[in-house]
Amino acid sequence: MAELTTAPEPRVTLTHTAALARLGYALSDETRTRVLLALREAPACPSDLADALGVSRQVMSNQLACLRGCGLVEAMPEGRRTWYRLADPHLAPALTELVQLVVAVDPGCCSSQGCTCS
Repeated sequence: MAELTTAPEPRVTLTHTAALARLGYALSDETRTRVLLALREAPACPSDLADALGVSRQVMSNQLACLRGCGLVEAMPEGRRTWYRLADPHLAPALTELVQLVVAVDPGCCSSQGCTCS
């Protein structure tokens, strides 16, 4: 019987560790997490994000600055407005996977009939 072989795990470096720590820091704040999840759907401007999330524009500005500093979002100036989007296309599916992991950890809040998480 043939043995199944798997590819070796990539070597984890300090750069990887620092990047994961920045992601963890970004996700440690509910507003930043909500911003990332909103940007997973589509780019948005700060005023629209602030309105959608029910926070002040100053709070949104601070959170976007933090997310930019973490390397997770990027600004795209367009005339007098600036749009924000996720900095890397890998982030959207990774965030989706993290949401699914949360559901796996707390299966009582979501079922095939819908999500009751608050």
